[in-house]
Amino acid sequence: MPSRGLGLAPRLHYLADRARRINVGSVLERAKETAAQHGRSTPVIVADMLWSAGFRQVGFQDYVDYDFAILNRAERATYMTHPVSNELSQKYDHPDFRHLFQDKVEFDRVFSDFLCREWMVVEPGNADAVREFTVRQGTIVTKEPVGQAGTGVHRYHAADIADWDEFHRGLLARGELLIEEVIVQHEDLAAVCPGTVNTTRVTAFFDGEKTHILAIAQKFGRGAVSDQMTFGGFYTMLDDDGHAVGPGYDSHSHVHVRHPDSGFVIADFQLPMIDQVKEFVDRVARVVPQVQYVGWDIVVTPDGPVLVEGNWGAGVYENKPSVTGVRTGHKPRYRAAIGF
Repeated sequence: MPSRGLGLAPRLHYLADRARRINVGSVLERAKETAAQHGRSTPVIVADMLWSAGFRQVGFQDYVDYDFAILNRAERATYMTHPVSNELSQKYDHPDFRHLFQDKVEFDRVFSDFLCREWMVVEPGNADAVREFTVRQGTIVTKEPVGQAGTGVHRYHAADIADWDEFHRGLLARGELLIEEVIVQHEDLAAVCPGTVNTTRVTAFFDGEKTHILAIAQKFGRGAVSDQMTFGGFYTMLDDDGHAVGPGYDSHSHVHVRHPDSGFVIADFQLPMIDQVKEFVDRVARVVPQVQYVGWDIVVTPDGPVLVEGNWGAGVYENKPSVTGVRTGHKPRYRAAIGF
């Protein structure tokens, strides 16, 4: 595939923005922790982090998360990073269509056929409808239309609600305008963490004809309404067959050989229905072809994959060498599919 390039202007703009917002204290703290973990000199790590950020498009947290301190230059070059991912999002996700992914209500409307669950919108005057929906479901999930990293997601039980008019007013006041039926996940996912719906992040690129799966990460929760790290969640990378490549980890230096609550050995995890998941991603990627680079959050249920959301700013999930023993990342797959 001929190179399409990412262009110098977006990169310079990104670097300038990062330079304006750099938190020196945070960088030093990351450097100290990294140096202590890998037995390196803090000044050397600081210099390497700054050089990597300025000349190799490596975010400071990328440097920490993917153990760049112990990787050689060739190994580092195989890792996808957030600055590069941001450039891909800006170039291949058309701005006129991004709102369909940013607004969760709009997303549910556009991708309704792939949700495989009931949902409704909270509006003035529909307290009775909210009550009927909630009582019928027993437990519901509410979402604020715009939120990131699991923020704005809540879970309510009908048995706990005494005043339905007050509940309705509260939803409106807090901006929790989207209500969804709770997803029932596959028993293989529930075996790891039954209290949270555990999502599979599939990062993919649609080139107009073919959907390329770039990376697959399995996220696990800790019993909260979301499996995001802000709720104590963590992830492990999956291979092309849907098998975990090693233990789980997060961006807070926590490593989980076993799930802290269930005791499940993370490296033993096998995503069920992996072939159906790949086929499902190909179908959802064609719904809004103008947004080509997406991180799809999917849950495998007993009846097959269902869609949770799509992230036009896909973010990055990568191997952590000190945990998995894998010293290469997914960037070659990105290059082969996208041609940058």
